[in-house]
Amino acid sequence: MNRKQLVPEESPKAAYGERLRRLRDERGLTQDELGERMGYSGTHISAVETGRRSPTPHFSSKADAVFETGDQFERQGRAVRHTAVLEGFPEYVAREAGATEIRIFEVGLVPGLLQTPDYGAAITTGAVRRGAITEQQAEERLALLTRRQTSLVRTPAPMVHAVLDESCVRRAVGGPEVMAAQLDRLISFAELPSTVFQVAPFDLGERRAFDLPIYLLTLSDRTHLTYAESAHQGSLARDMNVVQSKLTAYHQLQAEALSQAASVALIQKLRKGIQ
Repeated sequence: MNRKQLVPEESPKAAYGERLRRLRDERGLTQDELGERMGYSGTHISAVETGRRSPTPHFSSKADAVFETGDQFERQGRAVRHTAVLEGFPEYVAREAGATEIRIFEVGLVPGLLQTPDYGAAITTGAVRRGAITEQQAEERLALLTRRQTSLVRTPAPMVHAVLDESCVRRAVGGPEVMAAQLDRLISFAELPSTVFQVAPFDLGERRAFDLPIYLLTLSDRTHLTYAESAHQGSLARDMNVVQSKLTAYHQLQAEALSQAASVALIQKLRKGIQ
């Protein structure tokens, strides 16, 4: 029987699912048997274990009652509901770690894979001050960012295409020193043999293909998937009709954006302007 491998470090939802499966296995229960005891279907149990469905407070309460775990599932369930990571993103990150090609478009902020530690910390600190996330969630975001960047240091390295809206490089984050180091990081990124770096200038106007951030992956078996997000929701898609249209739009964006040489020249100009 093929079972999806569960990696609890990926996210609070993955940790919840792994605990549920582990305790079920220890008691020799099938998903249907556990579902009967909790008042849910076996399909529902499977969906929570594999992260396809989030546990509700009622589900967690029933799990604690069946496994006699006090309020452990209730507390884990709260962590799942209050995670700093959008729905769909942990699964995207897991796929990103093994992708052969990564295509990124970002608006407003330098994307995570290209951020310096100080730039990333400045963003999360600002979110904490605004009350948008807790300090614990900020730590979660930074830990995930570190894992993402570390996973890309492999042989062979994935081909990374990054198109940044001009707002990403003009928006000052963290003060002059932090921003100067971040711009230096972008210049270094562009020099790598496995990267393509471009800036989509403001004057693209309506010719800019995307209004929101988007990520596209090519996996080792040459299949593709795409992840897109808004401020409150993330969505992972594998349907080739959806993915192909996004790939086409991304190629159009690259054709309209500044060349890599012109993009680096812009970054260097901005870097010199930082005192």
